[in-house]
Order: sequence, then structure tokens, then C-alpha cells
Amino acid sequence: MSVTARLQELGIALPAVAAPVAAYVPAVVHGDVVYTSGQLPFVDGVLPATGKVGAEVDAEAAKGCARTCALNALAAAAEAAGGVDRIVGVLRVGGFVASDPAFTGQPGVINGASEVLGEIFGDAGRHVRAAVGVNVLPLDTPVEVEVAFLLA
Repeated sequence: MSVTARLQELGIALPAVAAPVAAYVPAVVHGDVVYTSGQLPFVDGVLPATGKVGAEVDAEAAKGCARTCALNALAAAAEAAGGVDRIVGVLRVGGFVASDPAFTGQPGVINGASEVLGEIFGDAGRHVRAAVGVNVLPLDTPVEVEVAFLLA
């Protein structure tokens, strides 16, 4: 099944690629891999939440943000690769969670990204991953996710 067909089956519409907030590009292709820059959870150009996870943002809302970040990454990768159906799998996910000092649930938050990529790519969506707690992220977003995708 093509990625396009799988997205349709899941009822997922990829968003427009978010404009960079600094001096970088959203994604770059190198050989058979497309790397994305860190993606924020923009929805129609707006962050759905700001603040620290475990304080202003609860873990479930942050998990939803991580899911949105992964879909934004897939959109950026698809644009760089010349279409979403060129993407055949996920190699690595890097997740950053702006965390209250007492919050230690970063892996659960980044599961939002990993789970949606698994739904889309099945076994080819299995990947290595890092889930890191940080003091602050750009624009006070609670989550940022970067992904390396495998191309056909």
C-alpha cells in the first residue's frame, strides 16, 4: 500500500510545510535518506500550546504535540523528496521536550511521534530514537521532533 493510500485510510491529511523560523531548510535529501530539521507542532501557523511539560502543559497534550511534529516532519520530507510515496520507512526520531525540572516522562511524550509513524509505515516505521528533556525550546514550544526517513 502506498503512503498516500495509508494516510487516506487513516484519515490523515499532511499539513503545509511550516516556514523555517531561522536560517535553515525544513528538510534535505542525502543519498537515500531525507533528514528533517526540528519540527515544531504548528497547526495552521499557530502553536497549540506553549510552556513546560509537567507545569503549563500536561503530558497528554504534549504527546499530541509530538504527533503533530511528526506529521510536520513527514510533510517537509515529502516536499524535499519529491512526494510522500518516495518515503519507505523511518530510521531515527529525535525528540526534545521542554520539561519542568520534576518531569521525567519524556519517552511517553515522544511516543506521540513514534506511534503515528508506526501507524503510517507499519514495520518500516520502527526506528531508533532519543527523547531528551530540555529547559526551553524555540518560541516556548513544549515539543520539537526531527526525523530521518528512508527513501525508495
